[in-house]
Amino acid sequence: MLELLAPAGSMEAVAAAVQNGADAVYLGYGDFNARRNAKNFSQEEFAAAVSYCHVRGAKVYLTLNTLLTDRELPQAAEFAAQASALGADAVLVQDMGVVRLLRQVAPDLPVHASTQMTLHNLDGVKMAAELGMTRAVLSRELSRDQIEYICQRSPIEIEVFAHGALCMCYSGQCFLSSIIGGRSGNRGLCAQPCRLKYGWGDKADSNPLSLKDLSLAGHLRELRKMGVACVKLEGRMKRPEYVAVVTGIYSRAIKEDREPTAEELEQLRAAFSRQGFTQGYYLDQQGPDMFGVREEEKEPKELFAMARNTYQSGEAQRVPVTFYAMLRPGEPTRVGVEDLQGRVVTVEGQVPEAARTRALTAEAVETQLSRTGGTPYRCVKVRSLVEEGLSLPLAALNALRREALDGLTKQREQLPQRRQGEFHPGARYENRKEPLALTISVRTAEQVTGELLALGPAMVYIPLEELAAHPEKVQAPAGTKIGVTLPRVAWDREMDQVTDQLRLVKDLGITDALIGNLGMAPVAQKLGFTLRGDFGLEVYNSQAVKEYKRLGFSSLTLSFELKFPQLRDISKSLDTELITYGRLPLMLMESCIIKNRTGSCNCQNTNILTDRKGARFPVVKAPGCRNELLNSQKLFLADKAADYRRIGLWAQRLLFTTENPRECVQVTQRYLDQGSWSPNEYTRGLYYRDVE
Repeated sequence: MLELLAPAGSMEAVAAAVQNGADAVYLGYGDFNARRNAKNFSQEEFAAAVSYCHVRGAKVYLTLNTLLTDRELPQAAEFAAQASALGADAVLVQDMGVVRLLRQVAPDLPVHASTQMTLHNLDGVKMAAELGMTRAVLSRELSRDQIEYICQRSPIEIEVFAHGALCMCYSGQCFLSSIIGGRSGNRGLCAQPCRLKYGWGDKADSNPLSLKDLSLAGHLRELRKMGVACVKLEGRMKRPEYVAVVTGIYSRAIKEDREPTAEELEQLRAAFSRQGFTQGYYLDQQGPDMFGVREEEKEPKELFAMARNTYQSGEAQRVPVTFYAMLRPGEPTRVGVEDLQGRVVTVEGQVPEAARTRALTAEAVETQLSRTGGTPYRCVKVRSLVEEGLSLPLAALNALRREALDGLTKQREQLPQRRQGEFHPGARYENRKEPLALTISVRTAEQVTGELLALGPAMVYIPLEELAAHPEKVQAPAGTKIGVTLPRVAWDREMDQVTDQLRLVKDLGITDALIGNLGMAPVAQKLGFTLRGDFGLEVYNSQAVKEYKRLGFSSLTLSFELKFPQLRDISKSLDTELITYGRLPLMLMESCIIKNRTGSCNCQNTNILTDRKGARFPVVKAPGCRNELLNSQKLFLADKAADYRRIGLWAQRLLFTTENPRECVQVTQRYLDQGSWSPNEYTRGLYYRDVE
């Protein structure tokens, strides 16, 4: 049976989910989760939610799925330890530093890989398993054949999103909200700028980044047959009535092994949609009809009133129990109750008397014990031994039933016995004092010229497709190494080509691979490349650095969402580099917005997306026919070198995207203190300003 996982942004939403059939709920406790604007639970509320759910046979998953700074880790450790002690059934994470921390403070608490980890291929899922995770939440962009491929070979459980809002960007790879608005999606405060208007000319007159909500209602049996363990409903920011409606429809369909009816589909649309729903990614049928916006509609008052009734007026009697009763002369009456997990409670009452008129029958005892209305329990069987000629007041039987069920509730509320440890940040490494090396990453092979290489960068990273197509680019003067940049996203159906291209460049003498996703590390490692971490790994704290070191990485690119003092304070147990120039990547998109606009592939030309303020964002081709949205302004820090040269880095990186070969040379010269080039417009990025 598919597990149904529902969102809970409040205690009322917990009740709404559970009373409507959710097998588990996910909620935030403390400040470190991907919906910090939701009503996150206090310690008392969290304990109450766990108790409420466990009594009714539902699980509780804690969301701890944001990137954390070194200063935040001790408090996160405290939250995790408390949540484990309070009975949380699992914790969802994004940050590799948090993964490491959890091993220390809550080693018995199961860990799930959040969709924010951008796990989208089998190797990524296997890496999650090696990290000790028991479940991976896949990227929402995957098609059904790719989901099935992973499910059939995965060593751990697979969870997929089945209903709710779709991000335009691969989760965990979006920097649009933080770069343009100072509110990071990776920190749980996405401002949803993708829902705003943009345009391809000078006018922001359409919504090319606003996807319709996802709905896989209609594919539930297929998902179960594939081997999906859990389907997830999105919506911790939504009201409890919405949670009740959507959970109820999905729960009934799953339990009855059917798909939702036409009436239920209409109720899903009425509860919330953006001009309907899409299954475009799942069906591998992408295009303009996947997009939509929220239109002002009347609240479905009648639907929501019915929904409120499901969780405000009594119990859904979710937990099946078996009763036992024994009435014998001269002995106290015994009543027992047992749940499916084998918990048994037995209670004793008064001694039955000899019947004066009408004797108590086994049928009467069974009828009385079956009356569990108003409780979370549903009687499925009664086994009774009632000897003849005995009498007992029905009120006494009722009292024994209530006492037995109260005892069972106490047992179901019992907290698990788990080990608890302390968080130890470990040894601090002194920051490097040596002069910074200079590394360069390019988007096209033509950007790498003899003139550029003559400037002596320590490393030049060239995309895998480009390097495989231009083998002559592996030649570099002494002191400069050519490395290969792997795609941040490559589905399993693309991995044969990736592997062949990697073998090709390895045979050409390339030894260094720049990795931006966990799922790309195994193939590079297997072929003997030196692993270097790119910005897509989201390295935000010292513990993440240590974890990547443990996994065999030789260097890491630190997150460009951190300020200089935070970057300085990271204990650098590995060589680290920082992007100090370039158009920062804001979104990595599976859906080709260029093709959506023109109807044909047109990414060789310049494509510019304009926002309401007139800012112009280049859209470029990413590996695998994907799109990447780049910042409207270039990050420029050549005149601020004193600020980043003292934070202990191994190298600074120049990120070349839309620059022509001549510009690449000019920029590099400026960063080597030669010449006076500077961009017309530029940004200092987030290195000097707080990101929420």
